[in-house]
Amino acid sequence: MEFRLSDEEEAFQSAVRRFGDRVLRPNEAEIDNRGAIPASVLAGMAELGLLAMPVPERYGGIGASAVLTELAAEEIGRGDSSMATAVFFLLEAGWGHLLARFGTEETRTEVLPPVCAGKAFLGIATTEPTGGSDLAAMRTTSRRDGAAFVLRGEKSFISGVEEARSLGGGHLTLTKGAAGGFNFLYVPTRTDGISTQRFHNMGRMGISTGSLTYQDARVPEKYLVGAESKGFECAMEGFRIARTFVAAACVGAAERALETGMAYIRERPAFGQPLGKFEGIQFELVDLWTQVEAVKWQCRRAAWLLDTYTLKGDTAHRSEVDRAVAAVKLTAPPLAFECVKRVMMWFGAAGYTTDVGLERGLRGIMSYLVGAEGGLNIMRIILGRELLGREFLPYK
Repeated sequence: MEFRLSDEEEAFQSAVRRFGDRVLRPNEAEIDNRGAIPASVLAGMAELGLLAMPVPERYGGIGASAVLTELAAEEIGRGDSSMATAVFFLLEAGWGHLLARFGTEETRTEVLPPVCAGKAFLGIATTEPTGGSDLAAMRTTSRRDGAAFVLRGEKSFISGVEEARSLGGGHLTLTKGAAGGFNFLYVPTRTDGISTQRFHNMGRMGISTGSLTYQDARVPEKYLVGAESKGFECAMEGFRIARTFVAAACVGAAERALETGMAYIRERPAFGQPLGKFEGIQFELVDLWTQVEAVKWQCRRAAWLLDTYTLKGDTAHRSEVDRAVAAVKLTAPPLAFECVKRVMMWFGAAGYTTDVGLERGLRGIMSYLVGAEGGLNIMRIILGRELLGREFLPYK
């Protein structure tokens, strides 16, 4: 693995950082307050090639590597600390790749170009009211009816339910199929028989979260992703990719918080000297910075493993990939949360205000602690499985 970025990667990272500074930061309060990402922001992301960037060029993407996408995720997490733009980005990136790889040619040609242009939304729908991680408890079904699948059930805590209806688009949806298998289907949200409801979250206001209810919704068989009854592994590959980008976005948010904090403690006087001269704060900064730097390179390695093995269809190294991805998804969100919390405390009472804006990051990052793209304890279960063997799984 080459630790030094190529000239192309450095140039791309710089371009995304400029976009974050010039477009995302000035808009992040509006994104959080109005509950949507402005069309101008999405248009700017599309112009830079940031939407579904791993998708091949013939479908509207730029065919980006996982490492290049990871770099972009960091910068977007740095630019919009609410995490809303990062969520939109990583959904399009992770699940856009999956649809490009396993979808039918007809579906790729129909769905991916508008997604890459910011004119349609693509998300993931696996979680249900009975739980997100216990797939054995899944109740949403898809039964074949001629050249279509008929869906019944409900998905809950799904990102982008309103975007998929207003912009157009849909979700890759995991359902129970025949003989205990799982079908993975692209389901357009505007399909007859589908209704949506928006939930009210504490953070990430710029992207909707809600439920999708299927009442005999009829989905053409062309929207089947992967083989019939074999959709589980397709979904798991998508999560490996999306979790890596989640961790990268959290690294960017953590770096933004520390940069904000360093600027403050260099200037804020207390007892006749800058706050940064007090070892109680200075040592805390050093410890946090060191941990963020370590996790950043763990993220970079996870992306490199995706490029080297997963995106090439190599399953022999799946355990190594799963360990790396679960490790960064386990460590990056809590560390980012801790960075924001500590910097808020450096600011004192001002840090508790919305004017400083740190609380926006605290609310957004929290979603990745409680479960988005896999809860922390699920990452621990994955790591325990890979370190000790499947016989040590806490469930059968």
